[in-house]
Amino acid sequence: MKVSYNKLWKLLIDKKIKKTDLIREVKISPNTLAKLGKDKFVKMETISKIALYLGVQISDITNIE
Repeated sequence: MKVSYNKLWKLLIDKKIKKTDLIREVKISPNTLAKLGKDKFVKMETISKIALYLGVQISDITNIE
């Protein structure tokens, strides 16, 4: 199984949200952001917080193949 967060990065660009803003507002660590950048699995709680902050569904920010 493989995960991709390409939808998340596009959404951040579309909403003009910087990655540093995401870290601060969602209260995630820079290490977690690095994992997202490398398409590694992170806790579902973290994905849920990001989706809630952005006002989207989890499926709008991630793909699992």
